[in-house]
Amino acid sequence: MSSGRRLRITHRTGYRYIAPVAASFNEVRMTPRDADGQMLLSHQLQVSPRASVQAYVDYWGALVQSFDVHEEHDVLEVLATSLVDVPHGPPPLDGVGWDVVTSPEIVDRWGEFLAPTPLVDDARVDEARAGIVDELRRAATPALAVRGAVEATRARIYYNDSVTGVTTTAAEAWAVGGGVCQDYSHTLLSLLRPLGIPARYVSGYLHDEEETPGRTVVGESHAWIEVWNGGWEAYDPTNDRTVGSAHVVVARGRDYADVPPLKGIYAGGASESLGVTVEITQLAR
Repeated sequence: MSSGRRLRITHRTGYRYIAPVAASFNEVRMTPRDADGQMLLSHQLQVSPRASVQAYVDYWGALVQSFDVHEEHDVLEVLATSLVDVPHGPPPLDGVGWDVVTSPEIVDRWGEFLAPTPLVDDARVDEARAGIVDELRRAATPALAVRGAVEATRARIYYNDSVTGVTTTAAEAWAVGGGVCQDYSHTLLSLLRPLGIPARYVSGYLHDEEETPGRTVVGESHAWIEVWNGGWEAYDPTNDRTVGSAHVVVARGRDYADVPPLKGIYAGGASESLGVTVEITQLAR
């Protein structure tokens, strides 16, 4: 068995403004984490127009690179290039019982990953999902409840990249019955948190399931979730697969709003995305 994968990631994105803007203020979350066995070997951020980039670690532990542009511009382009070693996923946890997961100590420690958010509602208040929560609550263990929630999410949400956007809520994704990785993740979180299972949103990148040195995968950012069951375990509901050396962790939070790859404010008229291009190549080690 190999020790994991070495991946080169290039992530290009930005904005095109309808009219030139005088100033913009931006945050970038595109740096793979250097923790939990994942090793960041190099990272470079290129910004056009050129700007001085500052870095800090946010509340959730992600490295944020921020910059201001104070010259008139009609296009903002960002290119992040990273080299990272990703380990195989950890062995499955033994798991714990409901008494441990819902204990006051765990609720206090991970309470922020139990509360609803604007994008992840409480499924108990939705007639379409309340019965599923009740059924999951009868599972013998939290691990079985998580598996049931994954199955319920995948039974309802079908991959469709034209019916949702970055502001789509779990309730809206459930109603339309489709979406992309962030919708699968938000929907799954909306079922797990009402059970008292701490669950958080993870953003990053995804290579092929099988190791393919030299192959470049073209796609976008990816999202999955982690649940606390005696320790943090990761699930990829979009692909119904384990999380391991193909998954590169960038940021964690309560939902997508905590971890967008690029966000900012500017003085001027409307804007549109330049689009997103992500290329992930496995390199020989």
